Amino acid sequence: MRARRISQFEPLLIALVGLPARGKSQLAHRLARHLNWNGESTKVFDCSEYRRRHMALYGTHDIFRADNLQGSAVRRRSAREAVTDAILWLKEGNSVAIFDGTNITREQRQELNGYCLDSMGFRILFIECVCEDQELLEKNIIEILHYSADYKAMSEEEAVDDLRKKLEHYMRQYEPIDGTVEEISFVRVENMGETVTAHKVYGQKESGILGYLSGMRTSPQVLYFTRHGESEFNAIGRIGGNSSLSARGQSYARVLAEHLSAVASRDLRVWTSELLRTKQTAAHIPAPKRAIRALNELDAGICEGMTYEEMQEQYPQEFAWRDQDKLRYRYPWGESYIDIMTRLRPVLSALEDEDNILVVGHQAVLRCMLGYFLDLKLDELPYMNVPLHTVVKLTARGYKYEVEMTKLPVECVDTHRKQPKNCSISRTTADALVTVPSHYDTLPSNLWQNPSETQL
Repeated sequence: MRARRISQFEPLLIALVGLPARGKSQLAHRLARHLNWNGESTKVFDCSEYRRRHMALYGTHDIFRADNLQGSAVRRRSAREAVTDAILWLKEGNSVAIFDGTNITREQRQELNGYCLDSMGFRILFIECVCEDQELLEKNIIEILHYSADYKAMSEEEAVDDLRKKLEHYMRQYEPIDGTVEEISFVRVENMGETVTAHKVYGQKESGILGYLSGMRTSPQVLYFTRHGESEFNAIGRIGGNSSLSARGQSYARVLAEHLSAVASRDLRVWTSELLRTKQTAAHIPAPKRAIRALNELDAGICEGMTYEEMQEQYPQEFAWRDQDKLRYRYPWGESYIDIMTRLRPVLSALEDEDNILVVGHQAVLRCMLGYFLDLKLDELPYMNVPLHTVVKLTARGYKYEVEMTKLPVECVDTHRKQPKNCSISRTTADALVTVPSHYDTLPSNLWQNPSETQL
């Protein structure tokens, strides 16, 4: 009831609860990525990182013993510092702070709950992570051993033994959340979303988080992304439209199929947009295909099918406005990058729980999708370089993704345009077009002809 009196517009502190290797950090970072994408400025404050600031080198599991007074003092201090920074983040006007710690005792949770509600007037939600699935638990343990800074200097045998004893220390102290005893708002997530239960969860923001957690599953292993092959419009510098592949784009489609047959699993599935050039690019791949409307390219409205030179000539003011804020600029009768992000939400939620998917998409759409998984700042998205005839492979490594880019041996135009320095409405045509990439209409004609045509 006390939590219900806090305004819906107050910032929210999320506190993770649970034993190590239960997926807390993975959940924290996935949730932060989701909230940031939806306009809620969110940051994760990892208690372990604060602990490492007070320890030049991790020693052993002994620091986690309940009777280790010095170790307990370091851990309490680290938790206080993480919470202090999280509160400062919220005071600065941000929406959500996620405190990634264990918070395994009722005393710790009651103290944090009272401080947040009574002293700060902020909302607070506890998320308890429970894992009884032995296969998933083993996977989480392997990820800790591989990616935790605590075990970089240990042999595998030493690390396994140390982590096992660390878990034993925590299990002796762990008091699971009990809604009949504790007056707190909490969500319990079992086996990374297999079962989700809520207790005294109020508020629109919290309800949205509950919905996300209810649809969450374990992270995908591998995802592939590629733009369609070079299109006829790419070759002549025109944007949008529904043109077919150029001859080089058709070659890329064949080479892409050969490449994927060599590197991808047999159960590969392909998602394309509804536009012709993505379907043609995927045509030779022997895998189930699905055309998804949300993957269609950004709608350029009245500028569909134009070159940048034509846009500057006919709509110089619109062209300048777009350069000033490419993320939020919406073409007249068309879309902005923000609009793409909105329609991609269900696709991204689905991809988070998929494995071995190839997305054949478009430049603006893939910028947004890759930016999401790589947790890039939103203003960086419109200028990401996602070249043609390149396969981008994302592999889940803990809660982060490893990126591998493979350029396939088929020539193509470069469609990447950097932001010009001069974005003024009164700029000259030369200043407006200084970063426009070359295309058929602007390159010397002999580059597009064979020797016999050049002689003719």
